[in-house]
Amino acid sequence: MIYSATIQNKLDVFAIRKQFPVLNREVKGKPLVYFDNAATTQKPQSVMDVLVDYYSGYNANIHRGIHTLAEEATAAFELSRDAVQKFINAASREEIIFTKGTTESINLVAYSWGRQNIKAGDEIIISTMEHHSNIVPWQILCQEMDAVLKIIPVNDHGELLMEEFEQLLSAKTKLVSIVHVSNAMGVVNPVDKIIESAHKAGAVVLIDGAQSTVHLDIDVQEMDCDFFAFSAHKFYGPTGIGGLYGKKQLLESMPPFLSGGEMIKEVSFDGTTYADLPYKFEAGTPNIADTIALKAAIDFINQIGKENIRRHENELLAHATAQLREIEGLKIIGDAQNKISVVSFVVDKVHPQDLGILLDNAGIAVRTGHHCTQPLMQRFRIPGTVRASFAVYNTKEEIDVMVTSLRKAIKMLL
Repeated sequence: MIYSATIQNKLDVFAIRKQFPVLNREVKGKPLVYFDNAATTQKPQSVMDVLVDYYSGYNANIHRGIHTLAEEATAAFELSRDAVQKFINAASREEIIFTKGTTESINLVAYSWGRQNIKAGDEIIISTMEHHSNIVPWQILCQEMDAVLKIIPVNDHGELLMEEFEQLLSAKTKLVSIVHVSNAMGVVNPVDKIIESAHKAGAVVLIDGAQSTVHLDIDVQEMDCDFFAFSAHKFYGPTGIGGLYGKKQLLESMPPFLSGGEMIKEVSFDGTTYADLPYKFEAGTPNIADTIALKAAIDFINQIGKENIRRHENELLAHATAQLREIEGLKIIGDAQNKISVVSFVVDKVHPQDLGILLDNAGIAVRTGHHCTQPLMQRFRIPGTVRASFAVYNTKEEIDVMVTSLRKAIKMLL
């Protein structure tokens, strides 16, 4: 163990923090308070060590070499696939496709499955709270195929209106693509009910797991989703690597997304045969180093335990929510009961960006703006929010610092 996981049934947060070198730095003369975890989490030393070890010890291209370095790199690369399979409980390792992340995974489904299965007049359902990466690919597909994009509305708490979703479903519904957890609000969607209803209507379901994979227990078999997309940098891993889970029979029926080396069995000028899963969808030299380091991020989470992480983050969310509600003129956007560690808010007569700048002057990193969810911001009639998002290494004391600095910033701006 690289740290003590618990102290009297609570996380040893300070031991965990020691694994993250960046948390020791100062910003503008103040200790860094990093509350932008929904955008990207910081990386533990164990993840960074794997990157250094690869480049300094066995840097080589994978799968096509018979020399020692290539075999070592290939073995480490494929161990990450096994780790992901277990992490989300896929039925087989062939169902794990490595991509650059959630955005590329969704595009893979839109271009490969979508262009093979969506016809004129078919319908695709998404929701008001989707990230742009789960909106634009479907808009392009619908425009190209003359299909129809339908939207599930949300209520004032940021929750999906499930009765309206049920009414949107029909025999024309071919795909439901829904975010598991809202990146802008932290609201957790009832994906089990959505998947069940969609399947009854004969539709395929894609779950955007960018925000849920680090916080919630993911079991794609129990969930029964058809596709599940994720990004490693959201769960303490490197940027530029993520993946797509797909049910094997679906992936086998889909044409390649990208073509070239690695995704083939044989090539001649008379024709080409494609590689078996998962390599059919992994053309070219992949992001080897970051894929290998992905396993270290999963190991980090598993060593602490998601239940322990979730308990700690829920305490942080409750503490922050209670403190922020005491600030006059502040309104939380997305105050649903079922949330993970994101609190997004606006303040009367104050622009979110101004608050973000003043908080940064105090060493506090928050995200401001529309969070790539402009339709959601339009629904609430706001330009954007201030979003504070928490991770396992954050503390209540940091939240207190943020609230104190926020009060000063509001006073200065009004």
